[in-house]
Amino acid sequence: MATFFGEVVVAPSRAGLDEEEEAREETPEDREIRREIEKKREVDVLWTWRSGGCAEEPLVCSRFIVAIGRNAAAFLSSFILDSVCWEVVGVVKLWNEWCRTSSTTNVLPTDSFCLFYRLISDPTVLLCQCSCYVAEDQQFQWLEKVFGSMQKKGLQVTILSTCPVADYKTQESTLTLVSPFLRALKTKEFQEQVCCPLLEQPNIVRDLPAAVLSYCQVWQIPAVLYQCYTDVIKLDTVTIEAFKPLLSSKVLKSLAKDSSESTKILKKFLTTSDTHNNIYI
Repeated sequence: MATFFGEVVVAPSRAGLDEEEEAREETPEDREIRREIEKKREVDVLWTWRSGGCAEEPLVCSRFIVAIGRNAAAFLSSFILDSVCWEVVGVVKLWNEWCRTSSTTNVLPTDSFCLFYRLISDPTVLLCQCSCYVAEDQQFQWLEKVFGSMQKKGLQVTILSTCPVADYKTQESTLTLVSPFLRALKTKEFQEQVCCPLLEQPNIVRDLPAAVLSYCQVWQIPAVLYQCYTDVIKLDTVTIEAFKPLLSSKVLKSLAKDSSESTKILKKFLTTSDTHNNIYI
């Protein structure tokens, strides 16, 4: 109760005390449950190229291409990846509230997975398809275990991802925007020309694409993020093909497959996905 006009009265609260009491009252069973949950949320990166006995030797990598999200991963499957030219060299195994991956490399378009491929003709070129959700508390583990396996000297990173067009901030009405469209964000060390306009302020990126780009900025690795803004959440032909301008970039130009063959693979890829989704209709 105030004793004079204008006196600041602090209301009694047990919020801090309750937190302290809860911390003191943690039982051995509570600690064991917490440890089990933390262990379950650990990110495991399994490399096949490390099975030959050189477990601690880092991978020499000149180009690392990371596709995050189903549409970005489908773009690489359709226009870059080829079973004759590429080999699977790693897989990420993780669990969280939104996805559960395994160590298998036989995946469907609707599966949650994170696979690493290496170009057979040039083993320094590494590619990652990550269609699974990596939670905030797992992103640091992902970065440390993936990039910790590579030599950072001479490395260049290209990131592909998608984002809802509703998240794009502009002075114009988003209803007038022709989506999908690309925007780029790069680190200070990336000196090459980008294939689309740079992302305007005050737009930001988030989740794993932002974590990868931030990691590269801290470690002074040349990196560029190409983010596709789209109004379609599921696998979509138009969204996948929105990444096609990147095929003229210095990094992807030499890796691109024949365009006619890529179109056939893209149609087959989406047909397989639609057939699998119809099971749940």
